[in-house]
Formats: sequence, C-alpha cells, structure tokens
Amino acid sequence: MSSAGGSLPRYIAQRIALVIPMIFILVTIVFLLLRVAPGDPVSATVGGRLSPDALAERQEALGLNRPLIVQYWDYIKDVATLNFGQTITDNRDIIDIVKDNGGATLTLAVAAFAVALLIGIPLGVIAGRFRDTLGDVVIRIFGVVSYAAPVFYWGFLFQLLFAGALGWLPVSGMAAPNTIFEVETVTHILLIDAIIGANGEAIWDILEHLILPAFTLGLLLSGIFIRLVRVNVLQSLKGDYIEAARARGIGEVRVLRAHAFRNALVPVVTIIGLQVALLMSGAVLTEATFNWPGIGNQLVKYINVRDYAAVQGIITLFAVVVVLVSLLIDIVNALIDPRVRY
Repeated sequence: MSSAGGSLPRYIAQRIALVIPMIFILVTIVFLLLRVAPGDPVSATVGGRLSPDALAERQEALGLNRPLIVQYWDYIKDVATLNFGQTITDNRDIIDIVKDNGGATLTLAVAAFAVALLIGIPLGVIAGRFRDTLGDVVIRIFGVVSYAAPVFYWGFLFQLLFAGALGWLPVSGMAAPNTIFEVETVTHILLIDAIIGANGEAIWDILEHLILPAFTLGLLLSGIFIRLVRVNVLQSLKGDYIEAARARGIGEVRVLRAHAFRNALVPVVTIIGLQVALLMSGAVLTEATFNWPGIGNQLVKYINVRDYAAVQGIITLFAVVVVLVSLLIDIVNALIDPRVRY
C-alpha cells in the first residue's frame, strides 16, 4: 500500500516537471515561426498610417529594433510572468482579450465537448457491441466523415439548412444585440451571467445561437470518440471477466454497461487531454464561420491585419492552456487508473 500510495505524488511531480520544458519548447517555436515571416510586422500593420518617425517609435516601443536574442529573452520573461503582450493595431493587452472574449470560447468549447461525448460514446458502444453489422458499418462511416470533413464545411452546410432554408436557428453571433445589452456582466461568460440574472429570454436566445456552432465543432470531435470507444468496447468484450460475468448469468445489457463500458472509458479520459489542441484549432474556424465573439475569432481578425504581436500572444496563450489541460488530464487519469503511474 505504501508503494502504491507514494507512486501517485511521484507521478504528479514528474508530470509537473515535464510541463516547464514543454511550455518552453512551444513558446520558442511560436517566437521563431513569427520571426521568419517576411516583412516588418509594424510596417505591415500600420505602416501606411504613420510617419517614418512615428513608425520608428512604434518599432522601438515593441523592441523590434533590438537583437533577436534580446527579443527572445524578453519574450520568455514576459511569458513567465503571464504577460502576453499588446496588440499593434488597437493597443489592447492580450489578457484583456482573454477576459472579454475568453468566456465565449469557453462556452463554445464546453458545449462542443458535451455534444461530442453525447454523440461519440453511445455510437461507439453500439458499434462495438454489434460489430460488423450494418449499424456498425454506418456508424464507422459516420465517424470517418465527421472527422475528415473540414469544420467550416459543416458550419456552412448547417447555416444553409437550419438557418437559411428552415429558419429554425440564428445564423451567427452569440446572442441578439439587445440580449447582450440587457445582461449585466458579472463573470464575462454571457450564459452564466444570464443565469445569474434569472433572465429566461436571454438564456434561451444564447442557447439558440449556441446550438449550431457547438454541434458543428462537437461533430468533429465525435468521430474520434466513436472510433476510440468502439475499439475499447471490442477489446473489453473479449476479456475473461466478461466471459465469467456471462457464465454467472448476468444479463448482456448489464455486462455491457457495468463491465465493458466502464473499462472502455479509461482510454477516453486519456484522449480528452490530447483533443484540447484539436478543440482549440477547431474553435478558431468555428468562431470565424459563425462570427462567434471568442478568442479564435479575434485571432483570425488579427491575422488578417498581420498584427504580429496579437497573433504571437494569443497563440502562446493557447499553447500554455493546452499543456496545462493535458497535465490536468494526466493527473485525473492517474487517479482513475493506477497502472499509468508506473
């Protein structure tokens, strides 16, 4: 018992120790990739609107006239103190962008993940239980198509069908303008703020706007869960403990639910951490498609105007979030399955 008990803190300490070099490598890659892009970022962004002297002052303020190694060192120090810089075009702190737009991205990400789990896990279980039947083939094809098709393709398709042809749902935005104006800002998460204010009309309006983008992004992730759950259900159903349960007269539904399904979920918890990066990248395209006012939509806007500082800060922030969420998932997985600690 003492060995098992001591292994969990040791495992967590090892995972935390690995986070630092992982973040260091990621932010270094971001720094270098943006520096090898052709052209001067300040000139590309605001060069036509500033005099040569004002342009030189802006470059000096951003430190772009200093040696590359000095810029890199300042960049690392800023990231270590959670200072992700300012935008060039509108002089906004990246942290302010996160505060103002992060709630929308978080709302979309949580809703999309819920959609992915609600679609992917049941379909994966059904496909694994009824292997090589027509239903299994249809579900596998659905999983491949949902993952392979670009997220913006599904977005445009759903907009044309449910918003354009049928008129059931809003085509873009997070809520109607009057809803955003009426809801008092408390947490910077519009849906939570509407719930706190007990504003039923606003809650329903936000949920209506959330359905299409959440379903679009969730559909992308559901294909991964379908294949993962199917494979693990198949492996679980071949286990000796499943045969023993059947020999004791336990019903097939209970065998599937209480034994095969539970063991098949352990790898799903592991893969959740790996899908955070896909969720972030998919959120960028989804937000741009539906004009969803999240961080991803802001990133696209800054990319279009070549705001080098904004792009660097937002991507660095995304990278740090992905690493930290992966660490959290690793710890949760170690709590669920002691085998990963060794």
